[in-house]
Amino acid sequence: MHLEILRRDIRQHRIADSRPPATLQDGHVLMRLERAALTANNISYALSGDLLDYWGFFPAEDGWGRLPVMGFGVVTDSRCSDVPVGGRYFGFFPLGDHHVVHAQAARSGFIDSAAWREKHAMAYRSFDPADPSPNDDATLVLRGLFLTSYLLNDFLQENAYFSAERIIITSASSKTAIALAHCVQRTSSVRVVGLTSQRNVSFTQGVGEYDEVLAYDRIESLQPDSSSIVVDMAGNRRVVAELHTRLGTKLRYSSSVGATHWDASRGDVSIPPPRPEFFFAPSQLAKRGKEWGREVLNQRITESLQMFIGDSGSWLEMKRCSGDNEISALYSALVSGDVEPSVGNIVTFHGNV
Repeated sequence: MHLEILRRDIRQHRIADSRPPATLQDGHVLMRLERAALTANNISYALSGDLLDYWGFFPAEDGWGRLPVMGFGVVTDSRCSDVPVGGRYFGFFPLGDHHVVHAQAARSGFIDSAAWREKHAMAYRSFDPADPSPNDDATLVLRGLFLTSYLLNDFLQENAYFSAERIIITSASSKTAIALAHCVQRTSSVRVVGLTSQRNVSFTQGVGEYDEVLAYDRIESLQPDSSSIVVDMAGNRRVVAELHTRLGTKLRYSSSVGATHWDASRGDVSIPPPRPEFFFAPSQLAKRGKEWGREVLNQRITESLQMFIGDSGSWLEMKRCSGDNEISALYSALVSGDVEPSVGNIVTFHGNV
């Protein structure tokens, strides 16, 4: 079975009765999705499914899409000599109970070599060997979003933070925003300001990664005398327009990353310059892979991620849900924004993990 989403309205979803093939084709492997993370980050995948071709990862019936999630999977059948039965791997999976991969051996693990996957970044196609670890759940919840934040900070650092004294991050209670604040704090002297809803101000202050936290209705209290960067994780054009207007010529750069406020009215909102630039993490990943080499890049990301996982222990609460009913309910709660920012959700269709 797989959770499938109606592409024209992500509020609508179903549990499809998909089943693994009785006989695998040569070169294919069958994997059981042991566990995966299901977070607001995945809702961003659904929102940009057509724009960034996330729906192209795992083909489904016309009009429907299978949601990509980061997970650990175990090989239960293999017609690929380089991928043994029983191997455990980390990678992107469709949210379901199984996944069939056209496998091609790589230096470490294997990649999905299906024809429809060739245009996707290697980071989304790779399956890396993964021994069980006490940090498995935190890795699933944080690794993907941390990678985006690490690479965005690397891009900003590469550009000397556009000579800004301050970075303002919307949807500051989101884990991606917290990860970006974490990275900026450790690589620069730039002041980090978080904007969030009134109900999440206390939580966001408590994570300890921001120099200042403000509710959205207090944007007018931002002093327009500091050169600034705006990083929009919310996707709320009205908030971005208000920030651009408030900062005026002090705004050095504006970046668009996420869409946690995906259902906010766009309307006829005019955003003063500079025009927000969409940050596509795979491009920065590919660039650094060529410049630094994949091994150096992976080592740097892993070391930074482990530091973030350690720091997140004070505020991140893990919760687990299993079976199609609980996973369906969690997906709906994430779409409607009814999941507390302190919670990281681990899901499985195979009973408790």
